Amino acid sequence: MAIQGALPVAFDVVFPAGAFALGVEAITDFETKRPQMDKDSGLPLWAVDVIDADPEARGKAKSVKVKVAANVCPTLPDEVPGLPFRPIEFEAMAVMPYVDDNGRRPRIAYSLRARGVKAPGSAAAGRRAPAKEAA
Repeated sequence: MAIQGALPVAFDVVFPAGAFALGVEAITDFETKRPQMDKDSGLPLWAVDVIDADPEARGKAKSVKVKVAANVCPTLPDEVPGLPFRPIEFEAMAVMPYVDDNGRRPRIAYSLRARGVKAPGSAAAGRRAPAKEAA
């Protein structure tokens, strides 16, 4: 099969109405209590808490986490005066389907990943330091 791992997807496909960042935190491995590392790049993983700007999004789809692999914590875009959240875009997004068997019956779920964050419409990545990119 030609498709291996995460599937590349455009930011506008995942968040057609845009997205807002609430914050970012390191992802810790539950067993080792150490930073969780990205299997492809070997970089630490960071979770960006995101609210989907789509007014039709409901329940679990309204608030998601997007994992970003980077040497240091990704820098979120500056706050916009008058808005309670930070508008955000993700660079090089990918979606990883998996089977979630935590409920009454298994279901297909999706993990969102990105290589960087930026302000909407900007070309520069929002990182504090350059990170080795996964191929």
